[in-house]
Amino acid sequence: MNDVEKQVATARATVMHVRCPDRLPEEVYRRVLELLAGLSPVVQALPPSAALVELKGALRYHGTDVAHLGEILRVRTISHLGVDVRVGIGPTITVAATASAQVTGPGGALAIAPDQVADWLAPLPVDDLHGIGPRQAAVLRDYGIHTVGLLATVSPATVQRLLGKKAGRLAADRARGIDPRPVVPRNLPASAAVRHRFTSHTLDGAVVRATLLDLVVQLGLQLRRRGQTARALTLTLRFAGGTAWEKTRRLPEPSAHEDDLRTLAYQLMDAAGLQRARLTGIGLRAEDLIDAGQVAEQISLDGARESRLVAEQAMDRIRKKFGPGSIGPATVVPLRRAS
Repeated sequence: MNDVEKQVATARATVMHVRCPDRLPEEVYRRVLELLAGLSPVVQALPPSAALVELKGALRYHGTDVAHLGEILRVRTISHLGVDVRVGIGPTITVAATASAQVTGPGGALAIAPDQVADWLAPLPVDDLHGIGPRQAAVLRDYGIHTVGLLATVSPATVQRLLGKKAGRLAADRARGIDPRPVVPRNLPASAAVRHRFTSHTLDGAVVRATLLDLVVQLGLQLRRRGQTARALTLTLRFAGGTAWEKTRRLPEPSAHEDDLRTLAYQLMDAAGLQRARLTGIGLRAEDLIDAGQVAEQISLDGARESRLVAEQAMDRIRKKFGPGSIGPATVVPLRRAS
């Protein structure tokens, strides 16, 4: 392939995945997003420290190739913010995100042309393919599938039997470089919160617990509708006399599922050590939000949990059609009727 052909092939790699340094302050992250918006109007924030950019229009506007755009971005983030970034560019989100993770050091740019995808992905460990979680990779390795190239040669039906129907289909497609997801312009809020104020000072532990469960249901639905997951929860309790108690804990894995949120919310409530405290209000806030598409879908050996997740999807469809209060845990129904 001559230089002109290489330029044309690379130009078709139009998705950019940007990784900022870990623990980047939010205000600096927002300024990185502003610099990305200067390259392309189609920017999808992936908090807390990553982003996607669609480059098709940007290539025509800037009159250059994608690799050069990646270097332009690095120069701007370093000169304006003192921050270097790792940039991956490819024909799909999966390839671009996998490429950015392969950049060593604090910064750099790696562009993979469409005709290079199969050869470039093949030798990578399955763990390195964006979207493959540790548990999925462990299952694949147990069956002798150690590289992305080997995964690509296994029939999709076999991968589905190993990882589950949906996760297996996604893994088989992405190992072959198939990922039809578009870059969707999105600047996600940093947190999501729900709260309840009691009409009178409340001592009843059962009422408090049922109220917390109702907040969990509301918060999970809010996150799933936004396409977000939470890495942490903050519980705030307000008492008669104007005092308050607040505590934050991180989830084992990012989630928007009621099962996971409820477990952590109850742990936070237990940590408060309430006995005869008179409550005036409860608040539950999801923190450190990230885009749901950024979270690898993990397989589970817990059949009961999988059934609850299927039921959650069905309830979300009912809520979408008949309203958020149309279905939910039995213990919260009296609360909703009273409110």
